[in-house]
Amino acid sequence: MKGGGSSAFLSLVSLMFVICSLFTFVGKNLVLGGWTADASQISPIRWIVATAVSVIVVSWGHGRKSLSTSGALLALLVGFCLTLANYCFFLSLLAFFVTSSKATKYKQEIKRKIENDFKEGGQRNWLQVLCNGGMATELSLLYLLDVGSTDLPIDFRNYYRASWLGIGVLGAIACCNGDTWASELGTVLGRGDPVLITNFRRVPRGTNGAISLPGLLASVAGGVVIGAAYFVGIMFTCSGADISRAPDQWKVLVIGGIGGLIGSIVDSLIGATLQFSGRDKKTGKIVEVSREGVTRISGRMILDNHSVNLVSSIITALVLPKVALTMGM
Repeated sequence: MKGGGSSAFLSLVSLMFVICSLFTFVGKNLVLGGWTADASQISPIRWIVATAVSVIVVSWGHGRKSLSTSGALLALLVGFCLTLANYCFFLSLLAFFVTSSKATKYKQEIKRKIENDFKEGGQRNWLQVLCNGGMATELSLLYLLDVGSTDLPIDFRNYYRASWLGIGVLGAIACCNGDTWASELGTVLGRGDPVLITNFRRVPRGTNGAISLPGLLASVAGGVVIGAAYFVGIMFTCSGADISRAPDQWKVLVIGGIGGLIGSIVDSLIGATLQFSGRDKKTGKIVEVSREGVTRISGRMILDNHSVNLVSSIITALVLPKVALTMGM
């Protein structure tokens, strides 16, 4: 499905998504009783915003070829769940989508020469959306079930479960953005070859598990961007009373940066050991499949790149709440 056909199909599915969302909201309120927007109910405006924003952003991403048709369809659900739970989650997801897409498209001519599986524009399919947004989506659904559809600052003393889940979502997204920035920017900004994280041996650019100073700095910056988006969400959506009695919320930026760094390091450790990297003797490009004509560099063929991203986001999401607690949040 190409060109106008895929766009028309996405438009049709988006329309069906809007209609189904409307009828689901009406049915939910009729069955559960009442139209009041208390702690156990989701307000109509929230449901409408979550539906409309998801359709608009996904359509924009598909139009710019940052999302394939399959990726756009799954991104509709991911965006809807995160926006419905907490606007901070949506802003973090939006920051990841926009900045990671820009990073992927940066200096593509260099990446084309290095990467065997290079894709023009870095278009994300459904599997990439699932592995990058799966953990954040799961935590946002837990947030909806446990806390409700509400916006709260990070305050473990007064809102422990909401803060734990919120930092978990922040960690999952910061991990993905930090790793994307590290791999997409570190590869082209570094002057020399990077080193393998397990033994610090020099390896070709594009090797899974390779790290460099520009890449590590980029991972921190990518995480800070997600933290900044979350911080903006707190300032604009949380009540003044909640913010006044909560710890300093600017620490969310630091936590985001730490999440980006942790995610990048975890991703590199897993990539260097459980993900195969080799150099094709004919093309000189880095490949992830062991076959004849490929010289092994590192790792084993246990996980692929998508699996590594998913595992890294899960680990970071589970670790970062402890970091936030240590920082007095």
